[in-house]
Amino acid sequence: MSKFSARRTASLTLAATAVLSLALVTTASANGSEGGTSAQVVAAAPSVSGSPEGAFTRIADFYGSYIDAVYDGDGATADRLRAFYLSAPLQAELRTWEEANHADGVLRAQNVPLQWKVTSTGSGTGRTGATVTLTWGGGDTTKIFVQADLATRKIVSIRD
Repeated sequence: MSKFSARRTASLTLAATAVLSLALVTTASANGSEGGTSAQVVAAAPSVSGSPEGAFTRIADFYGSYIDAVYDGDGATADRLRAFYLSAPLQAELRTWEEANHADGVLRAQNVPLQWKVTSTGSGTGRTGATVTLTWGGGDTTKIFVQADLATRKIVSIRD
């Protein structure tokens, strides 16, 4: 091999090593770690899904939208959400509960939670159930038990 050819091979090898090193550093930085490699597991991006046909999805949709409206101080939207997602008997029951307890009957509180999570508890006898976990400013949580009618997809019960 000639002297020129050996230098060229060495230069190409050095360049390839530099590019590979840069790729590994870039991948490690994108993964949020230092000194990592592309073999690291990257956390999946958050996602939310649902179906307009599912009563459980309706519970989750309602709580997410309702909390957003109350948090933003949009009482008119909160009222429209109640009218759309809650059965008429439940709406009347909540008005009575709210008068007696001086709190929001949907949230079972006077404040607005900073986080919410809706977990299915299963379906049976024409209803689907969910536990709604509300997380407050100090990290305390409240659990609310909610049921929706499978046929109408309306929320029919909210209990502490």
